[in-house]
Amino acid sequence: MIAITVNGTAYQLDDSRSGDRLIDFLHDDLNLTGTKFCCGIGVCRACTVQVSKPPNPAPSPVISCSTALGTLDGSEVATIESVANAGVPDPVQQAFLDNFSFQCGYCAPGFVMAARIFLDGLRAQPIPEGEIDGAMMEAIGSHICRCTGYVRYFEALKPLALAANAGGAEL
Repeated sequence: MIAITVNGTAYQLDDSRSGDRLIDFLHDDLNLTGTKFCCGIGVCRACTVQVSKPPNPAPSPVISCSTALGTLDGSEVATIESVANAGVPDPVQQAFLDNFSFQCGYCAPGFVMAARIFLDGLRAQPIPEGEIDGAMMEAIGSHICRCTGYVRYFEALKPLALAANAGGAEL
């Protein structure tokens, strides 16, 4: 059996599903369609979700279109559906909205999940302030957005990164 927790709910899957893609499980089995399928080969990163897997409790960005369920046994997965609280956007979502970071929004879930993981990492292990821009590029620079480019995403994330790096509140 494959044991996986998604957005706080535990699931047991038959081993015959080990080769199934995470994104298909999210969409088809759980009806969680906020995670977007785009390129299908892990390049665009629109399908990024957050995964924590023992023994490392720190969340990592995972490309759900090319990740097999069998590799996630014992993992906790968080999708974009877990981010807002009672319909209120979290700080990353709000910053992206306030800065008009996206137009169509297709890539936004992947950016949000990667940005949240990045900010959690800064809170856990601050870096010199002069390295923030490079760290942001590392965290979200490989995500593809065809509508607005990337400047607005970086402008929205920078104040949150500076605050997180200084020990700001958790998301």
